[in-house]
Amino acid sequence: MRSFPGSSLISGLLAVGLMATVIAALMAIVIATGSIASAQDATTKYVRFTHDGQTGFGILNGTSIATLDGDPIAGAKPTGQTVALDSVRLLPPADASKVFAVGMNFASHISSASDRPPPLFLKLPTSLTGSGSDVELPPDANNVHFEGELVLVIGKQAKNVSEADALDYVFGLTAGNNLTERSRQGRDLQWMRAKAADGFGPAGPALVTGLDPNNILLTTRLNGEIVQQENTRNMIHKPAKVVSYLSRYFTFNPGDMIFMGTPGRTSALDNGDVVTVTIEGIGTLSNRTVRPGG
Repeated sequence: MRSFPGSSLISGLLAVGLMATVIAALMAIVIATGSIASAQDATTKYVRFTHDGQTGFGILNGTSIATLDGDPIAGAKPTGQTVALDSVRLLPPADASKVFAVGMNFASHISSASDRPPPLFLKLPTSLTGSGSDVELPPDANNVHFEGELVLVIGKQAKNVSEADALDYVFGLTAGNNLTERSRQGRDLQWMRAKAADGFGPAGPALVTGLDPNNILLTTRLNGEIVQQENTRNMIHKPAKVVSYLSRYFTFNPGDMIFMGTPGRTSALDNGDVVTVTIEGIGTLSNRTVRPGG
């Protein structure tokens, strides 16, 4: 076949153009179908648990836990040993000395002014409990509501940090259920009995690094039925603002938690109700409410 001048150059350009088209198509597929998987691949799920009477930490891989020689927030290393997830009792994934919470942080629940400080309150570390644990309702608590929430876990000591630097002090994220006795909330001087009673702060199942707290889907189910579902991008007071503001008045320690507020509507729980809070990339926190003698 006769070759025309410049035909090799044209063929080469056509080949380059075809390759560019193929690469662009492949990139579109990756973006459409693989971006979530890539983000999950970059995360690490840490759990805290009891096993054979001992408290430990580990990295969760499916149904297996690779144990660590201490708290991951403090830089613990793998031990080379594993335990089965179904052989442990999960604890709150961090050992918090302080537990803060933000109220009125979603317009779908109760709205607060975005140009003012975030409405804040305290829970107690003794209110925390792990995924899978039953929550025993106080005998005189007849109006306890679920509140599915994203929870920030602090990774290093912090005081007077700027909003620009605030997320550098967040080690990871977990799911929380900020149980609230509504009658006491409206009647008491402070919300201690309403929100800080024993078991009123389920958190877990894992503490996960590498996720964006500003864009993550939260879903709460009551006995399997979806009752709350919203993306955290709708939070009125963003995580960086909350961390920075709190650090003006309180010194954060590693493991401290911040419940970031609940979306949508809530309702009262009864004996045997199961509340699950699922946050994409973190997993599902599950707890059953029980009444003494119920």
